[in-house]
Amino acid sequence: MKKGSKLYSITHMTCPQCQEGKFLESSIYDLKHVGDVRQECDVCHLKYEREPGFYYGAMYVSYALGVALFVTVWASCNLWFPSFSAWTQIGLVTFFTIVLAPYLFALSKIIWANFFIHFKADAKSS
Repeated sequence: MKKGSKLYSITHMTCPQCQEGKFLESSIYDLKHVGDVRQECDVCHLKYEREPGFYYGAMYVSYALGVALFVTVWASCNLWFPSFSAWTQIGLVTFFTIVLAPYLFALSKIIWANFFIHFKADAKSS
């Protein structure tokens, strides 16, 4: 994974344009500020919110990530632990959803931003 790819920006949660500045305001699990995006990049000064309500579209990405989490936990339970009851599986899905919710929320925002903001190698100099 090299700098310049969208996957680099997503996995490192960096600015989609310069891929050096931080994207989120604080830690992912700082529940008081969960999912807060910075106003602008501290390196290339890109404004992250392109228009009011820009990150509402991230709800669709979050939904897809939630479905992927559900399918992964459910398939893993059925594949490796076939003796688990349906209620145990529901409990595991609920547990992982609650524990990973702040991470999935932040991840959905950086993925959504990467749909619309593209890497520019010379972004730091401008």
